Amino acid sequence: MILIGQYDSPFVRRVGIALALYGLAFEHRPWSVFGDGEQVRAFPLMRVPTLVLDDGEVLFDSFSMIDCLDDLVGEERALCPRTGPMRRHVLAVAALAMGAAEKAVSLFYELRLHKEISAVWAERCRTQILSTLAALERDRAARTSPYWFGDAISHADIAAAVALRFIREAHPGLVAEADIPALAAHAAALEALPVFHEISQPFVAPA
Repeated sequence: MILIGQYDSPFVRRVGIALALYGLAFEHRPWSVFGDGEQVRAFPLMRVPTLVLDDGEVLFDSFSMIDCLDDLVGEERALCPRTGPMRRHVLAVAALAMGAAEKAVSLFYELRLHKEISAVWAERCRTQILSTLAALERDRAARTSPYWFGDAISHADIAAAVALRFIREAHPGLVAEADIPALAAHAAALEALPVFHEISQPFVAPA
């Protein structure tokens, strides 16, 4: 398999971490949509992450990539149940985390790439990011297990950690640590794991 995109993207990073945790062999091509446009243009959406499967099939969305990887390793090893309420719970947390990351990307582009900034849109993005992190904080604070849903890591844990790191690095000062103590502690514990060190890259602002 080939994973395309830089690890400063939370969407690329969550897929890379899942691949590593599953022990699935893959080639990482750290291409940027901005700096490596010609290479990325070979794929229709021109976006990252892009995952090329061993049979040549190409996936363009991190959620579909994660679902595919879960199928490859089987129900017993998958980091999300294949059916039932717990599956919905894991997917809900992951969706909140990735949704906040998407808004952080939108806010970054608005502030850095537009000559005229829409104050209304920027403030809306900030509100969405902070309200989502607050929801994740409440959920995590109500739990006492080492990981979000028990004693084993899930895609919810990965998504929450990579999203929070991206938001902090792309928008320094936006999130007050005192407002998300449980979420911040959880993310710090995950970032201390070897696989999170291995699949990692400081945020690099596009030129």
